Amino acid sequence: MKAYVFPGQGAQFSGMGKDLYENNLKAKEYFTRANDVLDFKITDVMFEGSEEELKQTKITQPAIFLHSVIIALTSEDFRPDAVAGHSLGELSALVANGTLAFEDGLKLVLKRALAMQKACEMNPSTMAAVLGLEDSIVEDVCRSVHDEVVTPANYNSPGQIVISGTHKGIEIASEKLKEKGAKRVIPLAVGGAFHSPLMRPAHDELEEAIHETHFNKPVCPIYQNVDARPYEDVQSIKQNLIAQLTAPVKWAQSVANMINEGNDYFVECGPGKVLQGLIKKIDKSVSTESL
Repeated sequence: MKAYVFPGQGAQFSGMGKDLYENNLKAKEYFTRANDVLDFKITDVMFEGSEEELKQTKITQPAIFLHSVIIALTSEDFRPDAVAGHSLGELSALVANGTLAFEDGLKLVLKRALAMQKACEMNPSTMAAVLGLEDSIVEDVCRSVHDEVVTPANYNSPGQIVISGTHKGIEIASEKLKEKGAKRVIPLAVGGAFHSPLMRPAHDELEEAIHETHFNKPVCPIYQNVDARPYEDVQSIKQNLIAQLTAPVKWAQSVANMINEGNDYFVECGPGKVLQGLIKKIDKSVSTESL
């Protein structure tokens, strides 16, 4: 069985999608529609923009979404048995498996990006990657930090968890994690504490937008971030997508569940090969490739 996976924020690069635009008429049509929906030429920034321009949240999230979704929608071989996306990638996956129309997915991505940016400005915060510790130790350390917000945000692979919280909370937790034997604790260059309670304002804003958007019955299950389980029921998919902004991304658990349920071939759709690397760390026996 073949599963298709979609990356999240951080995979962007200058020139992304340019080959698709220039060499595939169908892809060019999607990019043109995207410029119309967004009311600005995101293609100019994707194809020619600087690294700094691409780091703007209102650019980064739609750009990765577009690159990922257009690759999938223009592929003649795209026949998924299951899909999953890492954080932002969950919206890409929902367009790819037919749950969301292309334009609706793009509108939600832009609303998500702007709402998250606003939440970051309201509550200055950050994230850090923790390498070389068991999940339970990282969870215990986060719980031990009082009077500050700090929580696991991304369960990426065995021995790799990203934590999220206030600057002070991350600082305190980082020292404690090093004392517990973490190989490294790496501060991340991000705008805020994604997938933590500090994203509550964005959660509330996106909830309204999701309820106003039409969702179709998907052509295959999506394994969702909040609990790593497969869903085809529209109402459940909506609720899980809303909860995702303040809940941790259970990526390692999602991949493990997909493998346990017969998916042994993973295809990454989008810029980079980050998810392929994580999947191989979760289970070396499965096959991976980029679309």
